[in-house]
Amino acid sequence: MALRFSPDLLAAIDAMAGRRGMSRNAIISYWCSKGVESELMRYKIEGNWKAGYAFDIHTVASTYLGENQFGHGVWDNTRSEIGELVYQLKYRNNQAATPKIIEILKGLGGIEAFDFIIPVPSSKKNRPYQPVDEIAKALGTQRGVPALVNFLVKNAIGGEVKNIDDPAERAKALAGAITIQSEQDISGKRVLLLDDLYRSGVTLNICCSVLYQNAKVSEVCVLTMTKTRSKR
Repeated sequence: MALRFSPDLLAAIDAMAGRRGMSRNAIISYWCSKGVESELMRYKIEGNWKAGYAFDIHTVASTYLGENQFGHGVWDNTRSEIGELVYQLKYRNNQAATPKIIEILKGLGGIEAFDFIIPVPSSKKNRPYQPVDEIAKALGTQRGVPALVNFLVKNAIGGEVKNIDDPAERAKALAGAITIQSEQDISGKRVLLLDDLYRSGVTLNICCSVLYQNAKVSEVCVLTMTKTRSKR
């Protein structure tokens, strides 16, 4: 069966091909070989939401280099294009990465159908800005969908959840930590829940439950920029 692509998606594929020095067909073949959905070029992620997708794998290769002076493992990571941009935005305070991320997402359709974009809240409050909030605001501006920054908040739980490897323990630590801060009524609305990275899905599942049970939204879908190669 022949694959069909919208003009916007083809333009996004051609732009990526140009950046990587590859042909359009090579990009499409690579995506399909990785099990990406052929029409929208996204990785499906499962949870208690209606539909969920990650745009790409975060780290495509890792080489162990040994331990540093503190006894911690050191890795040489090769990230996907959007994975590297997320890394630059999140850990190198490179805000120029935000419009580049939005440009890469340009080929994704359906975002305009949502009433609101809600970013997953961060547990690290001391950043000069919150990367997921920045992506949500920029994406909302481009698509004409309001981004509700700080609608959800993550209360202190005595450490970052990402440092907890076991998904069950992570869920236990997060229970009750994510709450609604805003008084805005979004009952009956369609929400796109946005995050930078899908790992185990625990945080996304809890956010989704809060939106359904407490905010009384009618529908939650999930979009993450990247996903890990494992669920741990």
